Amino acid sequence: MTATSSPSPDMSPESLTLSRTQLRREMRQRRRALSVVEQKKAAARLKAQVLALPEFLQAKRIALYLPNDGEIDPTQLIEQARKMGKVCYLPVLQPLVENRLWFVRFDHKTPMTHNRFGIPEPKLKGFADKKRNRCRPEDLDLVLFPLVAFDEQGGRMGMGGGFYDRTFAFTRHRKFAKPAVIGLAHECQKADDLPIADWDIPLQAIASDQGVYRA
Repeated sequence: MTATSSPSPDMSPESLTLSRTQLRREMRQRRRALSVVEQKKAAARLKAQVLALPEFLQAKRIALYLPNDGEIDPTQLIEQARKMGKVCYLPVLQPLVENRLWFVRFDHKTPMTHNRFGIPEPKLKGFADKKRNRCRPEDLDLVLFPLVAFDEQGGRMGMGGGFYDRTFAFTRHRKFAKPAVIGLAHECQKADDLPIADWDIPLQAIASDQGVYRA
């Protein structure tokens, strides 16, 4: 699976941006349209898919996220990971470098707040700003992050902010063996063929509530 393919030569930058914007809007509407019951069922099925992944079983330090905007919910995985002795981390918008992420330890004692997008995250002052509570991106074993859309060839699309792509840009260099990066999404977010941008970082797999997609 590769996420570094260039767009088609007959596709202008303007048309690529437009097509990504249109698809992003449609897929966000799809996941937001899911009922509470459908979301809970999808979360349970996703848990079963991810628990079978060797990347999850072998990982000791795992970055996950708290769901927002209809994203598939990985919180059952967080609870299971803790029971298995793994340490979980949540992304926090880094205050020092624009469009980068910190990964902050998350457990029942972690003080929480909401970032500028309204997403819950560990409190910055007095907790996330302490190095002892953070894990460097290159020291994580596994990163599970939300997708807006994906295809079976490994193409994927995020929210468009580029936070994960900038933070994990070093994974484009194959000398870095970790972390494994796996995208999560509802099966209804699958597209036939996605336009891929040059800055998209490569993924080891994409997991949905219906299956796992690898190259």
